[in-house]
Amino acid sequence: MWAVRERGHDSKVIVEMRTYKVKPGLRPEFLKVFEAVSVPAHADSGMPIVGPFLSIEDPDVFFFMRGFPDLQSRDSSKRRFYEGPLWKDELEGLLMPMLDRYDVVLVDDPNGRICWE
Repeated sequence: MWAVRERGHDSKVIVEMRTYKVKPGLRPEFLKVFEAVSVPAHADSGMPIVGPFLSIEDPDVFFFMRGFPDLQSRDSSKRRFYEGPLWKDELEGLLMPMLDRYDVVLVDDPNGRICWE
């Protein structure tokens, strides 16, 4: 869960803004696995997800965000997830072939307006 706060709160967060374009027609299939398996596993690894948000302009694109308290926790959470058996033995081989491309923008929240809870 996340919330937007008023300016000046003590806690800050690093946010990954991720845009995925799947191969034509595969968004529903990708999202079924993403939401049922990947999102809970991300949360268990310390990477809560907000989204997915579906593009209304392109039926093969969606967007989501991952939040981290700092860059060090981002690195360790990503290692836990991507080096773990669920990703290596199941999700990587299932999801990566469905992706056409993805883009990641890493942003800071200098005013502490976003809170992952």
